[in-house]
Amino acid sequence: MRRRAALLVALAAACLCVAARAEPVAQTGPQQLVAAARKQVGVTVAYDPNYTKIAFPMGDVPRERGVCTDVIVRAYRDALGVDLQALVNRDMRGNFKAYPHNWGLPGPDASIDHRRVPNLQTFFARQGASLPVTTAKADYLPGDVVSQMLPGHLPHIVIVSDEKGATGAPLVIHNIGRGAKEEDSLFEYEVTGHYRYAPPRQ
Repeated sequence: MRRRAALLVALAAACLCVAARAEPVAQTGPQQLVAAARKQVGVTVAYDPNYTKIAFPMGDVPRERGVCTDVIVRAYRDALGVDLQALVNRDMRGNFKAYPHNWGLPGPDASIDHRRVPNLQTFFARQGASLPVTTAKADYLPGDVVSQMLPGHLPHIVIVSDEKGATGAPLVIHNIGRGAKEEDSLFEYEVTGHYRYAPPRQ
């Protein structure tokens, strides 16, 4: 009887261990960002840089189109409930002179400001999210935001993936002109900024 009881206890403990291992691991903020960005692949299928008047807050153009910044904005909204449109607008309203004046605007425009790479760069930097720009692949973690400069002096922005490519560098999720894609292009263009933004709870 004692041997049988001991065997039953051991079996129960083993089942508990198996059940514990079978439970899904909770996603962290960076993992959620990557998952939310990846879900845009195949949904956002076009690149459309045209100015569009959108709602505020939580405004967006139709999901089937957008620009590189929309990948970032949508990932933060979908994964963390964080509205970069509202956060950038609030910071710009109080600190307009701190932001680039490349477009000749007299003040903030909630329809477009968060959709411009230099503004996102400035916002992340002002939030203390800047990290050193390096060529070390290991420095770029899933969920990091990286800005790049494309040929023709065109600013671009991406989210670092949790998958690696043939080069050994992390893949990036972005819209560089063909809709949202996950590609091996982290160091294909000049890296101009590296950010790890953990927003305050809203």
